[in-house]
Amino acid sequence: MIRLQNLTLQRGPQRLLEGAELTLHAGQKVGLIGANGAGKSSLFALLRGQLGQDAGDCYLPADWRIAHMRQEVDTLDRLAVDYVLDGDVHLRKIQADLAAAEEAHDGTALARLHSELDSADGYTADARARKLLAGLGFTPEQMDRRVGDFSGGWRMRLNLAQALMCPSELLLLDEPTNHLDLDAILWLEEWLKGYPGTLLLISHDRDFLDAVVDNIAHLEQRKLTLYRGGYSAFERTRAERLAQQQQAYEKQQAQRAHMEKYIARFRAQATKARQAQSRIKALERLEELAPAHVDSPFDFAFRESDKISSPLLNLSEARLGYGEKTVLEKVKLQLVPGARIGLLGPNGAGKSTLIKTLSGDLSLLSGELGRGENLAIGYFAQHQLDSLDPKASPLLHLARIAPAEREQTLRDFLGGFDFRGDRCDEPVLNFSGGEKARLALALIAWQKPNLLLLDEPTNHLDLEMRLALTLALQEFSGAVVVVSHDRHLLKSTTDEFLLVADGRIREFDGDLDDYARWLVDFRARQAPSTPAAPAGDKTDKRALRQAAAALRQQLAPHKREAEKLEKELGKVHEQLAELEERLGDSALYEAARKDELRDLLARQATLKTRESELEEDWLMALETLEELQRQLEASE
Repeated sequence: MIRLQNLTLQRGPQRLLEGAELTLHAGQKVGLIGANGAGKSSLFALLRGQLGQDAGDCYLPADWRIAHMRQEVDTLDRLAVDYVLDGDVHLRKIQADLAAAEEAHDGTALARLHSELDSADGYTADARARKLLAGLGFTPEQMDRRVGDFSGGWRMRLNLAQALMCPSELLLLDEPTNHLDLDAILWLEEWLKGYPGTLLLISHDRDFLDAVVDNIAHLEQRKLTLYRGGYSAFERTRAERLAQQQQAYEKQQAQRAHMEKYIARFRAQATKARQAQSRIKALERLEELAPAHVDSPFDFAFRESDKISSPLLNLSEARLGYGEKTVLEKVKLQLVPGARIGLLGPNGAGKSTLIKTLSGDLSLLSGELGRGENLAIGYFAQHQLDSLDPKASPLLHLARIAPAEREQTLRDFLGGFDFRGDRCDEPVLNFSGGEKARLALALIAWQKPNLLLLDEPTNHLDLEMRLALTLALQEFSGAVVVVSHDRHLLKSTTDEFLLVADGRIREFDGDLDDYARWLVDFRARQAPSTPAAPAGDKTDKRALRQAAAALRQQLAPHKREAEKLEKELGKVHEQLAELEERLGDSALYEAARKDELRDLLARQATLKTRESELEEDWLMALETLEELQRQLEASE
């Protein structure tokens, strides 16, 4: 187990942990969360032995192997697959010793080393490394390219694959999803669920945390507090604690009053009905989310456009791409005020190509793009962070686009993005990726857009800023088109999905769970298939009967498994219903029964997580049954 006792950790003059206590058992999967700069990465450095504690004790089993995701790449000439294999240091040593023994013609050493190679799964290592790379979005051709040929984001994927390749009892992952698309994140979730060791994960993706971890360690005010369940359970439990402080609700009540006023004013107007419905949905979410985030340093909105056109933008019979290369064709898309569109599709299918074309960064290869007279685009993409003037401060950046505005007004606006005091006047040269992203969003929000084109806007943003962006988008009256791997953002701010795949764009009739299943089918279709044997008049009917019998034998265990999962799911439903009935007792919320309430909420979170896992496993089992049944019918 990992045990921190009365631990104090300091970096320079800043004290990060003081008298901290934490116990983690082998096999636990824990999400480590806290504000930027609170000390999460420093705690990782302590566990890896790169830092020493200033007081107290930090205990890890001496024989534990620790794997971590590096943040830098220092080997550019290695092939990608070899770079990933380098993550298994023990395997590489055996291979080096084998080469030396072969050169020395040492038969005894060769026999011993081949046995060690087999024990280290060395004969399957290359295949396992390629499977990891495929899961993270690399094509077979890319796997044999030099590391130096890849961009920074793809190099981070290589570092992640290298960490996953390393056999370990403790896996430390610091923001592993920052450079992944939704497809790769879904794959990584499944991989981490099957990881047998102890996992410590720093992430600002709440859905990813909910899917992977069973505990949350919250670093706040130099203390560590362990919460049972995923991020949603943590949020509910923390909200219950904060609810005892009346001032915690002031900000929430102000947001509620504003949204209720809007709904009351525009609900009956046909032209505003859709936006009013959007606010009603946001109001429903507000009660669940806001209490746990009352101390957020962020509070901003996108300024309303003075004029608006309808449609804002109209794309017809368009062919999109680069030079001679066509990425998408026969594209039809009309954007009107109030549209909320999320773009889904596999990596490289053309989502960013569409966003760049709509923004005007990329010219049409053919077709027409009509723009409304009063169209005002707010475009966010990661490359724009590099276009910020490194020598200019946030205040100067904003003053350049609003030279006639009072300085205090600009400072107040930047304060909503947590640029306050001296931070407003510091050059962005040494800003973190998250700070640059916040500044880029602030510049967009100031300019009164009526169409937002957002390409991965949450990269580098922490949980609090992601929530603030979600609330701001819910309040935004213009149109939104967003590409994001943050499923919570997509679910909370969009009301329709477009699927970008196979060179086309079409409406996707389903939710993100349906998209995850579509993705599994898509990958299966993309996988190379085994060539079918040529048919002839002399078909071996006996072989066909044997194949059908084998399929029937496969059906039985899958059927039993589906029935078992369905039965267990029913029990979980009964337990949840009983819990919800107990939670409906108003006496439970009295101060004297606080511990009982906390235990019930934690139990509810655990059961909901189990419910989700069982539902997914049950659906997969049913799909397998259906596929086997189709194969059986085809063979008979």
